[in-house]
Amino acid sequence: MTSDPKRVGLNALHERLHRVLPNVNLTCQPLPQTPSLKLWLLDELFPEKALEPGIVNAIMEEPPYWSFCWASGQVLAEYLIRHPEWVKGRCVVDVGPGSGVVAIAAAMAGARKVIACDLDEDALTATQVNAAENGVHIELSQDLDSALADADLVTAADILYDRENLPLLSRFNAAGAVLLADSRVPDLDPPGYRLLGQWQSCTWPDLGESSEYNGVRLFASEP
Repeated sequence: MTSDPKRVGLNALHERLHRVLPNVNLTCQPLPQTPSLKLWLLDELFPEKALEPGIVNAIMEEPPYWSFCWASGQVLAEYLIRHPEWVKGRCVVDVGPGSGVVAIAAAMAGARKVIACDLDEDALTATQVNAAENGVHIELSQDLDSALADADLVTAADILYDRENLPLLSRFNAAGAVLLADSRVPDLDPPGYRLLGQWQSCTWPDLGESSEYNGVRLFASEP
């Protein structure tokens, strides 16, 4: 009997999650801002008892980013669904997909092909599981340069939480266009980009972060 790839992927993600959060599981949830899109995310942020210091350290060293839908991802996903002309008929490369929310939205909005690119195998597994949940197909890659060679559009949400990632923006120039969403760098003013707008959102499940991280700005590369 053939194994269900989504079930296999979910089992792998739960195994990874339980290494650091033994009492927390993933559940399939509609997104507050884009209810047509469902993701497997943390069902609760903390177990009933306080986390042991060793668990806290493990989370900080290797956080399961893919088990949250970050604020910028929600905003960019909703933007693509409302503005399908950005992706329709194009090859979209989503860099640092996390849960896969933006890649899935691009596929739902009519992209010809979507490639999710990340070095984190867990993020790629989460993207694959969530794509199957939403009935779309997404290719997976760990080779950014080869993915960019096929790209008509690059999408990236909240990848600049570490300023060391800023040089990625120059690498994105290999693509025809870029949509960049960010809530982490308040003074971000990337050269060669124009501001499309600003929206309010939050990470889901809600981390209760400072309100400064709820403002999401969306930039587009200049032609």
